[in-house]
Amino acid sequence: MKFIADVNVEKTIVDCLRDMGCDVKWIPEYNPAISDSQLLKTANKEKRILITNDKNFGELIFRQNQITTGVILFRIRGQKPSLKIHHIKSLVQQFGDKLLHHFIVVTNSNIRFIKIEVPHERKTTPKKNRC
Repeated sequence: MKFIADVNVEKTIVDCLRDMGCDVKWIPEYNPAISDSQLLKTANKEKRILITNDKNFGELIFRQNQITTGVILFRIRGQKPSLKIHHIKSLVQQFGDKLLHHFIVVTNSNIRFIKIEVPHERKTTPKKNRC
């Protein structure tokens, strides 16, 4: 499983995923100044699921229709790394096959999966014929 972890993701989470055998690219090790839009493009290009604490990615994906391989957004009150580690382990172990093409919101007590349409699956509105 391949992930890309935003600059705001704690190293302990990255280490945990790496210990589980996951391929994790942690942005502070590559380009800490990367923009959110460029980060999303990199994740797509490399087919990595983005892990972040930044809710702005919802705006990019759902309002600006930017394409994504998948996103895990942590919305944990108090930003407790131990709780995030618990949730990320559960996600990988229990839902590994469901992470791609989903926007996943992780809170203190809930994990919500929102399906993201793959570009070739996006429905197009038929054009009206003009007579």
